[in-house]
Amino acid sequence: MALAAAVLAMTVPDAAYAAGELAAGAVSGLPVPRFVSLKPDRVNVRAGPNKDQHVRWVYTRASMPVEVTAEFENWRRIRDWEGAEGWVYHSLLSGRRTAVVVPSLKSDLVPLYRNADVESSVVAQLQSGVLGTLKSCNGQWCSFSGRNFDGWIQQERLWGAYPNEKVD
Repeated sequence: MALAAAVLAMTVPDAAYAAGELAAGAVSGLPVPRFVSLKPDRVNVRAGPNKDQHVRWVYTRASMPVEVTAEFENWRRIRDWEGAEGWVYHSLLSGRRTAVVVPSLKSDLVPLYRNADVESSVVAQLQSGVLGTLKSCNGQWCSFSGRNFDGWIQQERLWGAYPNEKVD
């Protein structure tokens, strides 16, 4: 039963994005869920939405993509690409869109193409966990760049954009 609920929870955002129907957050008025990124190099993730809650862990990499799954006053519940969840203060988040490469198998390399077409030349092979900036997505392909790479990647190979989501 818990597995079925978890699977449903993971597919609802996909279906909602495809239909263009997302609920607005009660505090920000922005869609929930939504992807954002971490602003500073050091972000405390707390057990609950206030500074009295203990720090569960600390992110140490700016620009990591996270998914906002709930809002409470100035706090946002987030989930990372590995499924870990916790609460962070809203000012530690940025609307800048980033993504992480997620191959079918962790050991696979994901091709980055010159154009949004599998027939175009491959400009790089990216490993699982590579972080980059989403410049745009058309629902199937994303223009994706990072340190020493720039090209197009199939959207399904990224965590940081919903299936069929368009990003400008």
